[in-house]
Amino acid sequence: MRVVHESDGRSETLANDVETADSFLSQAKGLMFRRSIPDDYALAFRFDDVDARDVHMVFVPFPLDGVWAVDGEVQRVKRLSAWTGLGKAEADTLFELPAGSASDVSVGDTVRLVE
Repeated sequence: MRVVHESDGRSETLANDVETADSFLSQAKGLMFRRSIPDDYALAFRFDDVDARDVHMVFVPFPLDGVWAVDGEVQRVKRLSAWTGLGKAEADTLFELPAGSASDVSVGDTVRLVE
């Protein structure tokens, strides 16, 4: 599985090492208590509906890029600082990536999981 970013007819892979957080427990834990993640990694949270989805960085000692999407269309992109970062937006899919991975992603672009 990959995370793919599409914009202006261009397509780029943001991550090839993708883990999904589909259960309540895996979604609640997220990336807490990990020391680091690989450069080519993403954690994808898939939800059954669109709702306000929040991210906190408590017990996450490294910065992340958060990408909130509805039907693949990016709603928000935010750099989240280690330990204290917070973010919230409407989404049916939320991606957490290493800081800098989503630097070229903008609201209105497409970011999606590809099997």
